[in-house]
Amino acid sequence: MALAFDEYGRPFIILKEQEQKTRLSGLEAQKANISAGRAVSRILRTSLGPKGMDKMLQSPDGDVTIMKSYIDNVQSFLMSSFCFCLTLSANDGATIVEQMDVDNQIAKLMVELSRSQDYEIGDGTTGVVVMAGALLEQAERLLERGIHPIRIAEGYEMASRIAVEHLERIAQNVNRCKRALAEISVKAVLSVADLERKDVNLDLIKVEGKVGGKLEDTELIYGITVDKDMSHPQMPKQIEDAKIAILTCPFEPPKPKTKHKVDIDTVEKFQTLRQQEQKYFDDMVQKCKDVGATLVICQWGFDDEANHLLMHQNLPAVRWVGGVELELIAIATGMFLFS
Repeated sequence: MALAFDEYGRPFIILKEQEQKTRLSGLEAQKANISAGRAVSRILRTSLGPKGMDKMLQSPDGDVTIMKSYIDNVQSFLMSSFCFCLTLSANDGATIVEQMDVDNQIAKLMVELSRSQDYEIGDGTTGVVVMAGALLEQAERLLERGIHPIRIAEGYEMASRIAVEHLERIAQNVNRCKRALAEISVKAVLSVADLERKDVNLDLIKVEGKVGGKLEDTELIYGITVDKDMSHPQMPKQIEDAKIAILTCPFEPPKPKTKHKVDIDTVEKFQTLRQQEQKYFDDMVQKCKDVGATLVICQWGFDDEANHLLMHQNLPAVRWVGGVELELIAIATGMFLFS
C-alpha cells in the first residue's frame, strides 16, 4: 500500500494487491448473491415448525444468545461455570435476524424482508425468509439454464398473481362471533371511559387468552381477573362480599440485611426461635383479621408455617400476585396499598 497525490493535491491510497483481486460479474455474481440469501434462509429453516430447533448466536463481545421456543419474555442470567452471559429469547425469524450481523447486501435484504413481515403482519417472519430462499434456489437453476434474470422475475410475478387469484377463489369470509366481540369491545371501552373528559385509559382493559377455549366462550368481566389459586388447597374456592387486604410486603419474618449466623445447639433454643416466628405470624394474621379482612392478596410468597396458620385462622390467601394486578385491584375496589 502506498500514498500518492493527484494534480489537485488530494491524497489517495494505491493498493499493491489491487491487481490480484478479482471482481465477480455476470452469472458468478448472481450466484454469489443467491448464495448469501440462501445462507440466511438455511439458518432460519431449521427453526420453523413445531419441531423447530433452538438457535445459539454469539456476539463479538462473547455474549451468547439462545433463541428458545415457547418463551415469551426475554430473560438474562450469568452462567458462572462457563463465564459468559446467556440470554434467552423468542425463537422467531424477526428476533433471530435482529441478532445476526450480516455484511452482504442481499442478506441484508432478507433481514429487511423479515422485519417488514413482522411490521405488517406480526407473524410468519421465519416462513417468509424460508420461502424467499426456496425461490432463490429455484432461480439459480433457471440461471444455469441460460434464462435471463428479468424473465425469471417476470415469471415469479405472474405466478404470484395466479396464486393470489386462486386464494381469492377458495377463500371464505369468516364472520363468526364478529358482532359479539364488537359488542364486548365497545362495552369494555365504555366501562373505563371518562365521558366528561372524553378520555379513555386503555391500560385499565386487560385482554387474557386461555388455551383450549372457543371464540364463543369470550366474555367481559367487570372487575379484575387474577389467574391464581388459593395458597392452601383446603381454603374456600368461593368468597362473596370479600373484604380484601392487599400486602406488598413478604408474609414472613424480616431478614437482616447483613451477613449473619445463628447457632442452635439445644432444643430449647430451637423452641424459642420457633415460638418467636410463630408469634410474628400470629401478629400479622391478627392485624389482617382486626381490619375485617376475609381475603389476603400478597405480592410476595410465604412459607408453609404462615400458610398453615392462615388456613387454621380461616383467612384465605393468594400469593405471588403481580404488582400491576395489585394496583388494578386497588383501583377497582378503592383501596390503598399497605407495605
